[in-house]
Amino acid sequence: MLDQFLFKKIDNAQLVVFRVFYGLLVSAECYGAIATGWVRRTLVEPEFTFSFIWFEWLQPLPGNGMYIYFAVMGTLGLLIAFGYKYRFSALAFAILWSGVYLMQKTSYNNHYYLLMLLAYIMAFLPAHRDASLDARLNPGLRSQSMYNWVRWVIILQLFIVYTYASVAKLYADWLDFSMIDVLMSSKKDYYLIGDFLQQKWVHKIIAVFGICFDLLIVPALLWKPTRKMAFIFSIFFHLFNSIVFQIGIFPYLSLAFIVFFFEPQTIRNIFLRTKKIIPETKIIIPKTKNAILTVLGIYFLFQLALPLRHHFFEDDVLWNEEGHRLSWRMMLRSRGGRITYKVVNSQTKDTVEIDLENYLTEKQQQRVSCYPDFTWQFAQRLKKEYAQKGEEIEVYVNNRVKINQSPYQQFIDPKVDLASVPWKHFAHNDWILPSPKE
Repeated sequence: MLDQFLFKKIDNAQLVVFRVFYGLLVSAECYGAIATGWVRRTLVEPEFTFSFIWFEWLQPLPGNGMYIYFAVMGTLGLLIAFGYKYRFSALAFAILWSGVYLMQKTSYNNHYYLLMLLAYIMAFLPAHRDASLDARLNPGLRSQSMYNWVRWVIILQLFIVYTYASVAKLYADWLDFSMIDVLMSSKKDYYLIGDFLQQKWVHKIIAVFGICFDLLIVPALLWKPTRKMAFIFSIFFHLFNSIVFQIGIFPYLSLAFIVFFFEPQTIRNIFLRTKKIIPETKIIIPKTKNAILTVLGIYFLFQLALPLRHHFFEDDVLWNEEGHRLSWRMMLRSRGGRITYKVVNSQTKDTVEIDLENYLTEKQQQRVSCYPDFTWQFAQRLKKEYAQKGEEIEVYVNNRVKINQSPYQQFIDPKVDLASVPWKHFAHNDWILPSPKE
């Protein structure tokens, strides 16, 4: 039964049209990052970037290198949209985007992670078999069909993202609407809608709608009687996010995913202007069936398990951040911090207080002051710098952090030398103090 479902041949119009949207959007993201100054602020101006731990060797290219890097990614996006050298273009973009993702986390966003996953998924899907330059140049490649599992890979990935995002919102600061107040307080100066976004009744609607939308949107789009209404809600939800939170291409990418939920012939009629439809009754079991099922099984088990890992760490993820990233915990908390670094010479015990402005951009200072991995990484950076001058040092911090509207609380143990402790990926870092109890 599973084989018949997954390996049924269906019309590939949804995938082909999505390829065009996907390529154009990632191209706009990359060229836009140059035009808006994001590349300059995030990757060119900083003395160094905070990469993911284990990827410290991955740093931005010098000079104008990162502008060229993003221009290349933007061009690859256009090649993807036109379906030219698709396999190479899509895989090259996935690798280059992964490099950007891993080399900096100061501007971390769950959407960047989703785009990295999607980039690899798209690189291995047959999205270039129709309405592409590859198919025009090589007619033997042309096909109007694909396996049903191709469509469901995208749908299942979306279902995981939205479901975890909904469940994560079921905590006190979201349910009492105080988190919405925090999110909207920085929008009060918005033209026309600024005052509207400060209204308490608006906060209640946003909080409830956010939970319900994330939980129900994929099932509602799959069920034909609710599909059109779900589509309307999706347009409103994602345009609201685009206007209020200004998160680049991602609201529009989310809308592009909706092509996978409408009938293939509807998509073909609107976008491809061709009437041919592939019967959905032909089942062809490929010789690579077991390999396909194994790879997909491992991938989705990983996607299901990774967002749950914070339950295996001590204390609350909202406090210690351990297990927060890669878990679809979106717009759930606001963190603020105050920190001072004290460097102590291990031999002479001479002490120096570090002026962060000499090392970090304003945004990096904000991250260092309230995210434990940033705090630890900067201590390691200081250790390395002083070691190059022949000095062995200890690094201590006085660090107070607030979550959402809570008061500032001591966060890092001031007696622990952060230069000497390792970072634990799979266990609690016990130099993070326990969360304050109500």
